[in-house]
Amino acid sequence: MAAVVFTVDARTQLGHEPIPSAEIIDQAADQADVLLPFASVDPRQGEAAVDLLRELVVDHGARGVKLHPTVQGFAPSADEFRPLWQAIAELGVPAIVHTGQTGIGAGTPGGGGFRLRYSDPMLLDDVAADFPDLRLILAHPSVPWQDEAISIATHKGNVAIDLSGWSPKYFPAQLVRAANSFLQDKVLFGSDFPLLTPDRWRRDFDALELKDEVRSKILRDNAIRLLGLTKENK
Repeated sequence: MAAVVFTVDARTQLGHEPIPSAEIIDQAADQADVLLPFASVDPRQGEAAVDLLRELVVDHGARGVKLHPTVQGFAPSADEFRPLWQAIAELGVPAIVHTGQTGIGAGTPGGGGFRLRYSDPMLLDDVAADFPDLRLILAHPSVPWQDEAISIATHKGNVAIDLSGWSPKYFPAQLVRAANSFLQDKVLFGSDFPLLTPDRWRRDFDALELKDEVRSKILRDNAIRLLGLTKENK
């Protein structure tokens, strides 16, 4: 089993410095056979974010990018963020972007000021259409926008879905049907450790009614292809 590891750079929204992506990437190099470090930059930093991203990928070896529109406080389809999406596409690394509801701020007055609408996957449909060379992975079952996420992944060849953040026993029925049929090559395993352990996820996943050939795709084969891995580095 391998793990994608990252922080989320939301310094503008949260008002404090993040754990440096460079540290995560450099430390993950000691376990390069099982740890895939992704970079995160704050989109609201503009040109500085683009420069930092290039440094993290080119100089430090980040294998992808992690963005969280709600926590970072940005609308993915806004014109001001086009240079960032262009840079990700040019660097040739995948972007995992949070979609759907988040537990961050949940239950607090005003949800801590976090806006769920920024994580509506339809905002990423614009991005996928404008940057066809960009590999986008919609993170998590996109509750309450699951149908939208399925539609985007079906329509856009450069968009996939990961299954992290929710126990499989709570997956929307339409997501299970899609994963078992027409989206079987575009859905991939993820747990969201430490909030959800891989063992718990796998145990509940085993109870889903899925074809055997689909299980192997979700658990391994799709990630090898979508993340640009090899079967020797899995």
